[in-house]
This record gives sequence, C-alpha cells and structure tokens, in this order.
Amino acid sequence: MNLFEYQGKELLRKFEIPVPEGRVATTPDEAAEATGFLGNRVVVKAQVSVGGRGKQGGVELVSSPDEAREAAERIFAIDFYDQEGYKLKQAADAGELSEEQSRVWEQKKDQAEKAKRVLVERAGELKAEYYCSLILDRTSRKYLAIMSSEGGMDIEEVNRTRPEAIAKVTIDPLLGLSDFHARELVFGGNLDADARKGALSILPKLYRAFVELDASQIEVNPLVLTGDDKVMALDAKVILDDSAAFRHPFYEELKAAHEVDEQERRAKEHGLNLIKLDGDIGIIGNGAGLVMSTLDVVKDAGGSAANFLDVGGGANAEVLSNSLQIITENEEVKSIFINIFGGITRCDLVAEGIIDALGRLDVKVPIVVRLDGTNAEQGRKMLADAPHPMLVTAETMLGAAEKAVQLAHGKEG
Repeated sequence: MNLFEYQGKELLRKFEIPVPEGRVATTPDEAAEATGFLGNRVVVKAQVSVGGRGKQGGVELVSSPDEAREAAERIFAIDFYDQEGYKLKQAADAGELSEEQSRVWEQKKDQAEKAKRVLVERAGELKAEYYCSLILDRTSRKYLAIMSSEGGMDIEEVNRTRPEAIAKVTIDPLLGLSDFHARELVFGGNLDADARKGALSILPKLYRAFVELDASQIEVNPLVLTGDDKVMALDAKVILDDSAAFRHPFYEELKAAHEVDEQERRAKEHGLNLIKLDGDIGIIGNGAGLVMSTLDVVKDAGGSAANFLDVGGGANAEVLSNSLQIITENEEVKSIFINIFGGITRCDLVAEGIIDALGRLDVKVPIVVRLDGTNAEQGRKMLADAPHPMLVTAETMLGAAEKAVQLAHGKEG
C-alpha cells in the first residue's frame, strides 16, 4: 500500500520523527484557511501516488491565503502521470512521439491521476537537503539503508553519475540497526557536520517505524537541515506490506483514502492477487516468480502487460475461470497470456478452468496458453479436444509471449 505523503508523515510523527507542521485540504478554500493558520508562507503539495509531482506543477510555494487558494485550484486541475507517462506527455505536446511511443501514449493518456487533497505545510529556511531510505532487499533477505548528501534528486540518477555520494548499509533483521550502522550512513553519505547529530538521532526512529509498521519502504527525500540547524523529514514516501494488514487494523483506515481499482477489488473478493498495469496483454500465471518472469518475456517480445495476476500454487478450475472473467472485463486488454508451470497446480485442472470460462464468457480477445509440468500433456489434449476460435496454445514461454504480442497488435505472426 503506497501511502500519500500526509499519511506517511502522520505515521512518522508517532515515532517522534520531526516533520513540518501542516494541514490537509480538500478544497481551495480549505487550503486558504490552512495557510492563514500556518502563518501565510506555506508550501501547497498535491497528494498523489505518482512520483515527480513537482515537475508537473504539483508543488507551489505561496505567501498568502489568496495565493494558496489559487495554487490549490491549479493543482486540482492537473493530470498527474507516472514518470514514463509524463515524458510521453511532454513528447506528445511537442509533437515528437514515435509510432511506438504514440501507441503507448494512447494507453497511458487516460490513466492520469487527479489530486483530491493538498497538503499545506509551513515553509521555512533550508540550509541543505539529503536523501535517506530504508527498503526491504528481497535478494539478500535483509534490509538496506541508503543515505546521501544529494537530496531532492532522483537517487537512481545520483547512483549512476555520482555513486561516491551514496552510503549503503545492509542490516540483518535479527540484529537490527546499530550505532555503527548509523555512523556509517551519516559519514559515508557526506552529510554536513551541522546535520550529523540530528540525522544520527532520526535514523533509529526511522528504523523502528520501518519494522513496527511492517513497511517495505520508507523514503525521506529530502531530509533537510533547517535554518535553525534542525533535521527533519520534508517529504515521506511510505509503502506498507498489505500482507501484514491482519496485525495492523489501522491499515484499513489508511486504505480508505485511496481509490481502489474496480478490477483489483473484484480480484481480491475472489482471493486473487492482481495488480493493474498499463499495457494491453493480460497475464495469468501461478507463482509470483513465474508471473514476474512472464512480464519480462512479454516486454522482451515487444509487448506490455496489462496486469500482474498470480493464481497461486494450487489453482483449480474455479480460480482460472474467475481469473479469465476478471481480466476480460478490462477493455484495454487485446490478448491474454496464460502461463502455467504445474507443480502443486495440475495442468489438467487449469485446462478445465479455461474450458469452463470459455463456455460461460463472451471472449473477444485471443488467449495464448502455455502449459508445462504436472499433467501438462493431459491439459494440452483437453484444450485440443475443446477448440475455441479465440484459443491458441504454445509449447514454450518465449514462443507464447511472442504469439500474445503478435495477436494483441493484430498480427498473425
């Protein structure tokens, strides 16, 4: 669950991490009222889930309630896009889209996010900006802490161009964050001398928040040194692990502020793990690793996935039928790629689910099926014995991906 900035800051405040004083506004008049309360000189920030809002006009410094009202009006009118979408929009506005970019832009241009809230925060003097984050490193199965003196910037770009400006520390979850970890981050990240004491004080609190909230990422960019030499979190990107919701009843309250995609909501009702993406090829697989690999091979074949859908290790006919029904309801989907490797999952039951779904649904897009593993031969025979004009089979994952891309783009291949 990717929280809005104001939600992340509310949580950080509970762990005694300094954040600017602010108020959330849902209308321009509320923004003006908040500005007067906070002393007139404030920053008005769009509360959206996509990054790069500043570049898109979503952050404005103002000096009066009237200016804040006007800024909020402008921000509420903006269509916010993710990083790729914003670059495509700029190219489209300049008339510089290639044929392939035009196709992607057609998919993305209707996926803009509107800000429904703005965060009005008291503005102050800043001496320096830094970067700090804690993330779950699934490769090492440990936590990774990152700190840099290059705050307010894209950390990936800093890592590419100036890696010496970044300190990275791996933390064993069983041992936790030690004092020497914090010192290595602060000194290795080249923080100014005036900021070191404050940063050393914040890091243990940030780590405790990361662990106790069951977060998969807490990013503070920028962490700032103020004019009176205090260190505080000027921004907060907090991502919580939905799987830990049973331990945290307040997750539901946080989630209520976000609009849940109807397709994702319906999938959850059926016990399916679906994440909607921006492409036009529906993906169904069993196991998160296989589905992620499927997204990669589709990309390599020149396509783009419309979703991530993991039916799990023991998917049966009902699960496959429900999955197909939900994916075919997405009008953006031009083809579907079902990629199953039978371990616990039996391929004959997968075939049974596909046949059942095709008998009940009015499927208007081609479906490419690749079955391998337990009872794969039996499953492939079942599909061959129940032919359907929209059903295509393939023997290999790469071959199936290429076929799905060709069919999505109207090519026979």
